[in-house]
Amino acid sequence: MGTVIVVTGTGTEIGKTVVTAAVAATAVALGRTVAVLKPAQTGVAAHEAGDVAEVARLAGEVTTAELARYPEPLAPGTAARRAGLPTVDPEQIADAARKLAIDHDLVLVEGAGGLLVRFDDRGTTLAHAAELLGAGVLLVAAAGLGTLNTTELTARELRHRGLDCLGVVVGSWPREPDLAARCNLADLPRVADVPLLGAVPQGAGALPPADFRRSAAGWLAPALGGYWDANAFRARVEA
Repeated sequence: MGTVIVVTGTGTEIGKTVVTAAVAATAVALGRTVAVLKPAQTGVAAHEAGDVAEVARLAGEVTTAELARYPEPLAPGTAARRAGLPTVDPEQIADAARKLAIDHDLVLVEGAGGLLVRFDDRGTTLAHAAELLGAGVLLVAAAGLGTLNTTELTARELRHRGLDCLGVVVGSWPREPDLAARCNLADLPRVADVPLLGAVPQGAGALPPADFRRSAAGWLAPALGGYWDANAFRARVEA
């Protein structure tokens, strides 16, 4: 069975999909087979490309799967209810991830929004799926002011549930980081009590796919297959 990693974030629009693509591209470059699972895609019409399509566009040869799609950009449970469509539950997610892990070295399960965004009226979340899978969780965080609180709260919830937080990746490192962002490079791993495992540059998702694939390993630490070094990155930013 391959490794399953659940990718979550401290909120929405912070770079989860691009981070997922970077992890996937790095693994593919190392010769690993990769699958990407999106349990619930919201805010995308039936004919439009969703997050897994974007990961495939950027990362290359990956298997993609999507369990449910809802047209309105809302939490999956709310979007399903408003659309009159079936919800997706943690058991379905875990089962799909396990099946993909049979034939792939790495399965990335990308959540919607933050860790505790609800899939249904019972209050089930991505955290429940991670529990069923016994999977490590990669936490994507914002770079700037306000990120420490949401990052620490998410990391605490993961520990409370007995889940393994693998580390934090900054989902969109600004071209011109301000004081808060620079300080957060040291403070994020401290408040989360996990390593800082990467920083994906702002606008990375707009790169040509070939450039994205060549660059991805340089944004991620060795634990994720790359060669990014947190101490060297901090020193360079602070210089």
